[in-house]
Amino acid sequence: MRTTILTLCCMAALLMAAACSHEKEARAELDRARALYESQQYPAARNAIDTLRMRYPKELAVMKEALQLMRLVDRGECERNIAYCDSLIPVREKEVETLKQGFVLERDARYEDVGRYVRPEHAVERNIGRSYLRCGVNEQGEIFLASVYSGTAPINHTGLKITAPDGTYAVTAEIPYDGGVNYRFRDDGRTTEVVTYAGDNGIDAIRFVDGVADGTRLRAEYTGGRAFAIGLTEADRRAIRATLRLAEALTDIDALRKEREKAARKVAYIQEREEKGR
Repeated sequence: MRTTILTLCCMAALLMAAACSHEKEARAELDRARALYESQQYPAARNAIDTLRMRYPKELAVMKEALQLMRLVDRGECERNIAYCDSLIPVREKEVETLKQGFVLERDARYEDVGRYVRPEHAVERNIGRSYLRCGVNEQGEIFLASVYSGTAPINHTGLKITAPDGTYAVTAEIPYDGGVNYRFRDDGRTTEVVTYAGDNGIDAIRFVDGVADGTRLRAEYTGGRAFAIGLTEADRRAIRATLRLAEALTDIDALRKEREKAARKVAYIQEREEKGR
């Protein structure tokens, strides 16, 4: 009987020692995570807290403190992101204003809420009766490339293939005729066709033009219908490059604003949780 009692006492002592050891280890991990938070190493602090939760889920007191620390980590990271966005957005906005000086804004207020920035040399009224590639970017940063055909007979094209002398090339998506982004009309004995490749539908071709060396002769083949091709002028290539730079800047600003808004919402949520927990 004495042996049994002694054994039970020893086992209880061992369990208590193990529990104390686990709590001590858990608190050491928590202290390490807190030190990372205080030094603003937020991703590392988050990883340390996640590891702590996996290793010591039964240390409830430590887990409660870890949850509170995680909220501080989330808030600190969001506030840092907000500060980063606030510092960078004005810089990018200034760049956009400089870039926009080389563009004109096209928008029909009767039908359109969002306008398009195009280079003056690509304005519609300056290219009547001409087959060419037109590039622009809307006010939200979405870039587009358009293949414009003007001739005596229709070619019914649906896409583009741009080729360099070394055989490298890029293609757009094929855009079936729909009377919208692919439309055509006939006036005064001439046929005009305009196919617009917005966003991902044309970005490969745009980046291809942007990436070739100055002076490289590029050939634009209108695909999907009767054979037709044009050579890209240096002016058209410069316009495409400038439009891509503006699109990238506008897209960056949009992404920064969305990131700031997301971080601000999370900070507000954390503050609300903290107030409810008081």
